[in-house]
Amino acid sequence: MQDQIFNLKFAGKQMARQSIKCEKEEKLEKVKLKKAIEKGNMEGAKIHAGNAIRQKNEALNFLALSSRIDAVASRLTSAANMSAVNRQMAGITVQLEHSLQTMNLEQISTTMDTFESQLQSLDVSTAMVADAMASSTASSTPIDEVDALMMQVADENNLELSGEMTSAPTATPQAAATATVEDDLQKRLEALKDM
Repeated sequence: MQDQIFNLKFAGKQMARQSIKCEKEEKLEKVKLKKAIEKGNMEGAKIHAGNAIRQKNEALNFLALSSRIDAVASRLTSAANMSAVNRQMAGITVQLEHSLQTMNLEQISTTMDTFESQLQSLDVSTAMVADAMASSTASSTPIDEVDALMMQVADENNLELSGEMTSAPTATPQAAATATVEDDLQKRLEALKDM
């Protein structure tokens, strides 16, 4: 069983490395996207934006797969530990039975401490497996994400987007929120001046 656990952990690390590689590719595509926007090449910009989003999604998928493999490895480790705990519990039960027959309080207390320690160890292992199994994600590359990424890169680099985008919003949500707050403050100021 230790060989399977090792192989699973190794595969999980490979998936994590692939995720990091995809993140690097995403950054390269964003650089290419910026250059395409600077040159006014909107078709090229859309291609690079789509590639960047695809790389991001692949990175997330590899990371999710790595997490799932780690969860399986953790579950196998937990099963191996449970087997060991079961053997230990059987021995503790025999000790406890012997201690109860002799009514030696010190021996009963020591045996119960060992028993509780084993149960806590089992609870920790179970909680770790439950946490590891709790996550997985996957998504596709919608057009609005491509346009949003193009706008984000253009805004971050103070670039002007030329040409038409398929469904780009006129402002980022953050910029829109800032504009709304500024408008509200301006209206309040004017109301105070009128008083």
